[in-house]
Amino acid sequence: MKKNQFQVLSPVIRDNLNLRIPQRESYFSLVDYIKKQPKQREIGIVLPVGCGKSGCITLAPFAFKSVRTLVVAPNINIAKQLFSDFNPTNSKMFYKKCSILLASEYPEPVEIRGTESNKSDLDDADVVITNIHQLQGNENRWLNKLPSDYFDLILFDEGHHSVASTWQNLKNNFPNAYIVNYSATPLRSDGQLMAGEIIYSFPVAKAIQEGYIKRIKALVLNPKTLKYVRNEDGREIEVPLEEVIRLGEEDAQFRRSIVSSHETLITIVDASIRELDRLIEETGEKRHKIIASALNYEHCRQIVEAYRQRGRTAEYIHSREDSKENDRVCKLLENHEIEVIVQVRKLGEGFDHVFLSVAAIFSVFQNLSPFVQFVGRIMRVIKQNAPSDKVNQGTVIFHAGSNVANRWSDFKNYSEADQEYFDQLLTLDELDFTDKSEIEITPRIDRSVDAIHIKAQSGVSIEELPLIDSDDDPEAIKAIEYLKNRGYSPEQVKRTMELQPVPTTKVMERQAARSALDMRVKTEVARLLAEQGLNPEGNNLDKKRLNRSNFVIIKSDIDREINKYVGKKSGERHEFSKKELDIINENFDVIVAKVKEDMFNG
Repeated sequence: MKKNQFQVLSPVIRDNLNLRIPQRESYFSLVDYIKKQPKQREIGIVLPVGCGKSGCITLAPFAFKSVRTLVVAPNINIAKQLFSDFNPTNSKMFYKKCSILLASEYPEPVEIRGTESNKSDLDDADVVITNIHQLQGNENRWLNKLPSDYFDLILFDEGHHSVASTWQNLKNNFPNAYIVNYSATPLRSDGQLMAGEIIYSFPVAKAIQEGYIKRIKALVLNPKTLKYVRNEDGREIEVPLEEVIRLGEEDAQFRRSIVSSHETLITIVDASIRELDRLIEETGEKRHKIIASALNYEHCRQIVEAYRQRGRTAEYIHSREDSKENDRVCKLLENHEIEVIVQVRKLGEGFDHVFLSVAAIFSVFQNLSPFVQFVGRIMRVIKQNAPSDKVNQGTVIFHAGSNVANRWSDFKNYSEADQEYFDQLLTLDELDFTDKSEIEITPRIDRSVDAIHIKAQSGVSIEELPLIDSDDDPEAIKAIEYLKNRGYSPEQVKRTMELQPVPTTKVMERQAARSALDMRVKTEVARLLAEQGLNPEGNNLDKKRLNRSNFVIIKSDIDREINKYVGKKSGERHEFSKKELDIINENFDVIVAKVKEDMFNG
């Protein structure tokens, strides 16, 4: 079995302060796990949104010293982001950005995306990145080509999806591969628990302490009484708040009635606008925005209308709208041209916009997972590593009768610290509902969650060696002292002074060679036509009278001869390996000479 870069290269992780705490800790939890030579092949790691999950995924193959890793995302956007973190041609790729690898060698990545890559690319790769849709179906061209031992490690981003049948089929296809599931919540929207033992989790409260995510508070809307019409007899009745809460917990139809009623809708809209205005005034940051969760398509339109009636720019996205319309709305959001975006579980995993700061809940959550996914949209910080900065605030607004309050209890399966945090955020127990129509809840953060302190070494100096004599070049010595005083390391100075090559990957080299071959063929066709005095658009060579131009006929013959030279059929050019392309280029003149002989001298 081949030795690959995850076995050969030495990543800088333990003392790397460019890494976040959960990135270092989750890596070493995997190292410890694999040292035990476990029989269990599947495990889980739970990290809140904004804690560097993508970085954790790029480090994991080093922990396993993987031969070839498969990274699977739930959608194309997340897959593209993960590929960019592995891609050495990207100046901001994770290994460079965080100084994980100090040399200019990197693991070879390849992305499965349609016919852009082929089996030879995967053979050359150390890590393969894709979204699950590329590996679906019994007749999937990738799964049918790859032997069962092709991957020794599979990393699932948003791993709570991995219990679904499609993901399970993929696991079964590579039965000897270790599997690591990464997720912000181990529960799916249907309540199923993520597969595998959870060997590491990073608490929400600690993530807030470190400044990785916003400090979240809740606004609970709680009428002293509520009038509603009973379905069974059409009679209007009025119930106290305690009964509202009870009905919200026990009656699904009541919950839907609560959040869809015009009165509740207006109350939540008004509360979210007041909270948005407060954040903008308090922080001076005008880009804060509201994200709202709706029940359905019609509800989206009602919520948008209510915001617009109050002079707010609002749009919605929904699966019933075509992708161009949804993309248009997302672009408006990114360009800060709207204040409110409304959706029905559309802006989920992989959607990041740090200025979403108010989460208005107009919908009903049956369990914790979709609730955490939704609240996660407002968790990303605007200023990194600044836990006390006022701009890093988020607010969740919900109605007392919508039963949001019971969602925290689902945390009991994996994180006591998170259970306690969401208990405070969402609980309605022991609150005084008699003095105002809104209750503000700001969870306490127990300092005991901060169990690990990273301390820098002190008194470490670099001994000066007389490579530059101070008498010969005092200015150079001053420059070195200046760089030392500014905190630059010898490695940083060395990397800056050396000419750093722009890296590439084997798959990019192959794709570029394939594109260059097509250009070379077209250039050669033009040369042959000029040599023979033929008009490219003429039909002199069209012996079969198929109305094909001279250019098309010569190009087709050269393409056909190229395919024959390496044993490929028509339509299989995307399958050319780099080796085959090299053979074609080395023998290109021979191939063209044969076509010329057959066409003009035969």
